[in-house]
Amino acid sequence: MGATRNDLMRAVQCHKANALHITTVLKPLPGPGQVLIRVHATSVNPSDILNSVGGFPHTTFPRIPGRDYAGTIIAGSEHLLGSEVFGTSGRSLGFTTDGAHAQYCVVAENEVAQKPTNLSFIQASAIGVPFTTASLMLRRVRVHAEEVVLVIGATGNVGSAAVQLAMAKGCTVLTASRGDNTDINLKSDPELKRVLKLTGGDGVNVVLDTTGDTSLLKAALGVLGQGGRLAIVSAPRTGDTDFTFDLKSLYRKEQSIVGSNSLSYTPSDMAAEMRYLAPLFESGQLKAPAEDGLKVLGLDDALTAYEAVKNKERGKFVIKPFM
Repeated sequence: MGATRNDLMRAVQCHKANALHITTVLKPLPGPGQVLIRVHATSVNPSDILNSVGGFPHTTFPRIPGRDYAGTIIAGSEHLLGSEVFGTSGRSLGFTTDGAHAQYCVVAENEVAQKPTNLSFIQASAIGVPFTTASLMLRRVRVHAEEVVLVIGATGNVGSAAVQLAMAKGCTVLTASRGDNTDINLKSDPELKRVLKLTGGDGVNVVLDTTGDTSLLKAALGVLGQGGRLAIVSAPRTGDTDFTFDLKSLYRKEQSIVGSNSLSYTPSDMAAEMRYLAPLFESGQLKAPAEDGLKVLGLDDALTAYEAVKNKERGKFVIKPFM
């Protein structure tokens, strides 16, 4: 017998690198220890775009992409049925297993977290990559209360999440972007001289860089204080990725440079990170993007969202599969 309508779903699929299309495929079935999620909302991240063109060495094709989602468990262990959950990928979902840019997706039971009760599905779907990436950065450089933290790229999705997380930890946060709405304007002050003025010449304890701009990274080392730590989550997509620094200054000041990559972690690792974040949203210590500030499109318009993110349009794009 052929597949019935109830056996099928709509999804974004990459047949091969650079071959993205909307299609109808078989609805996945959960195996032992897995759950089937009806996806109510799923956001589009820059890494989803890079994934769709084969930009990661571990991506396999054909593949349904999509790292971040929020939805309801509709099949699997009985005690989980009806649970409202949200999640993100780690190194597999959307890369080596089918992701969330579809009406349904299957994940392991330990790869989901309960959605914050005060957030809509659309809001919850926009949290995963930005907030877990930022949270991992803070964890990697051991940020703690009362430290002074500089966030470079503070108005971006990851940067704004890093600002919130550092403030929630009780840090003093300085922000930097290519505009006048932050403490440091990177266009007029690329050497970050204002940081030293704002800190009385002491510099900051931590720099969280979300840009991967090597000239800014060199400037960041110049404003790190004694024992300061620099966290990096990005690098230039094209051209030279070499980053040089004064070795003598680094060791004398006992400074550290730390890389952080969310794709180094398993989905269960990332679910644990989401469980850590959820109560911070429920308590109001962290704020999700306002729903009316998100750009919501139906699944059949998902390629429009991909193109917009690829072209670096401002704003966060969310796909609503059952629009």
